[in-house]
Amino acid sequence: MNAQQIRNAYLKFFEDRGHAVIKRAPLVLKDDPTTLFTGSGMQPIIPYLLGEIHPAGNRLVDSQTCLRAQDIDDIGDNRHTTFFEMLGNWSMGDYFKKEQIEWMWEFLTEVVQLDPSKLYVTCYIGDDRYGIPKDTEAAEVWKRLFDSKGLSSGEADIGSEEAGYIRGIKEGERIFYYDGSKNWWSRNGAPENTPVGDPCGPDSEMFYDFGTPHDPSFGEHCHPNCDCGRFMEIGNNVFMAYRKVGDGKFEPLEKLNIDHGSGLERIAAAKLNDPDVFKISIMWPIIEKLQALSGKKYESHTNAMRVIADHLRAATFLAVDGCVPSNKEQGYVMRRLLRRAIRFAFELGIEQNFLEEVVPTIADMYHDDFPEVAEKREDVIAVLVKEEKTFRQTLRKGLQIFEKKMAGFSTPTTFPIEWGEGKMSGTDIFQLYDTYGFPVELSVEEAYKRGIDLGNWQEEFDAKMKEQRERSQTAAKGTFKGGLGGQTLQHKKYHTATHLMYQALRDVLGDHVVQRGSNITEERLRFDFSHPEKVTREQLDKVEEIVNREIAKDLKVSFAEYPTEEATGKLGALGQFGDRYGDTVKVYKMIADGEEKPYSFEICGGPHVDHTLQLFEDGKKFKIIKEEASSAGIRRIKAVLV
Repeated sequence: MNAQQIRNAYLKFFEDRGHAVIKRAPLVLKDDPTTLFTGSGMQPIIPYLLGEIHPAGNRLVDSQTCLRAQDIDDIGDNRHTTFFEMLGNWSMGDYFKKEQIEWMWEFLTEVVQLDPSKLYVTCYIGDDRYGIPKDTEAAEVWKRLFDSKGLSSGEADIGSEEAGYIRGIKEGERIFYYDGSKNWWSRNGAPENTPVGDPCGPDSEMFYDFGTPHDPSFGEHCHPNCDCGRFMEIGNNVFMAYRKVGDGKFEPLEKLNIDHGSGLERIAAAKLNDPDVFKISIMWPIIEKLQALSGKKYESHTNAMRVIADHLRAATFLAVDGCVPSNKEQGYVMRRLLRRAIRFAFELGIEQNFLEEVVPTIADMYHDDFPEVAEKREDVIAVLVKEEKTFRQTLRKGLQIFEKKMAGFSTPTTFPIEWGEGKMSGTDIFQLYDTYGFPVELSVEEAYKRGIDLGNWQEEFDAKMKEQRERSQTAAKGTFKGGLGGQTLQHKKYHTATHLMYQALRDVLGDHVVQRGSNITEERLRFDFSHPEKVTREQLDKVEEIVNREIAKDLKVSFAEYPTEEATGKLGALGQFGDRYGDTVKVYKMIADGEEKPYSFEICGGPHVDHTLQLFEDGKKFKIIKEEASSAGIRRIKAVLV
């Protein structure tokens, strides 16, 4: 049973049990300004876990593509990937622990036919400080299921990571209790970090035992949550049973929710009984293609091939979802992924038509199950090949700089680095990498070829990289919160103002204005839109006037669900050009009392205020503070409430 078959079997399994199969959300969520990418299967479902009614019902299932850019530097081992699929099923106030655990056991052992003797599970140990009991309810269900297979089902309290875990596994134990750092779900982790108002609860994770020897460098004791490689988490059942109501205080939710996520790649690896996820059917064809192009074997160039396979899957789906390489935000990450892949291709000796050869292999693996991949196949290849050509020019430019420099160790006028006589520093190498995108490995290789003294370059280079990461983390504060972020009143105000400004721009500039992107923080809104020329100050003043006029009318803000074709066609709801929607969409309208036609009527997932006068609290008004070019044919506006 390969990965594609596991994906389809999972969807059918839960569809047969009353779940509506929903389409994946794009990797870039247009209505969630708090995160760069869809980083988990539950992220697009959050509004419904918070109480909104999903048009497809209260039982849902999907396979969600996810991207976690913060994992880029971890790629190279046998289980980390930046891009992955999360098989998810949800219950909003319907079934709970018993059904979820039994169904996952049935799916893993009967449908996928994993060896049940290799399965282990974890549960929440409880915490008297918060009045939250040990999750013996979940453990009892697991115990009965293990017993049904003739397996021992002993239990053990493992404890906490801070305490070094009190012991490892003993013969016959299958169920292990951990503290809130491992088996509690909230958007900020353990119970003490759960934000007030958030739904949260214990979870029960499932692990597969590959039977590899324990590596004592990861601790004295081996157990399911050990990082030594013996165990791999393949799924997590979250039991949303509580809401935090104060410091250290939790109350039961009126409606209990299930949020389940299983890693498709990891289940497929377990099915192969091989901990290397790069050997599964949605990875290995890429490796085979790389072996054919390079004439090198995976076993001797494992790290390079893993990086390429992972990064190109991610870049391909980013392109499918409308992202293009650039120097900002999502486009920057996409560019970094592609350039790292091209750099490692150099290491393999692949220097021509690299992406043109490999990307079709990736498209072939997904086009049957994700129609959008087939629809956009040629456009995706064109976007990625264009970036490869651009980067290869960068590499050539970097080599030219080297040649000029080596000719006499005089600083080239085109390269603002003061290189010392006969040597290069880690700072020099970093600036080549950071400014020109020139691969570090090539800098070092070229220096060694020319007998240039690098000294202790690595330490200095690492320090510069650390400084850059710290700057990026500061700059990204509030952008990577993800999940339940973006629900504050200030976010809602700016989100609402964005809708009004979008319509006002169309009123002033014309219907050719189409949204091309947005970003909302606690301090301002930013909006990208199509327009061929600079917007004049007079036009901006007119937009401001219209927005403030409509806010002053105290428009009522509400939404309704519509079939997508009806919303975008007959009803004429605005949406971002090129967006891919599901069968139904949520449309927000803003309308004044007594008027028949709303001023704003737009497809969006929220969040918004209830009525527009809330934007004028504390005597504030809407003001545009900047208008500039974003890219060719795209303008950018920044605005505030002051």
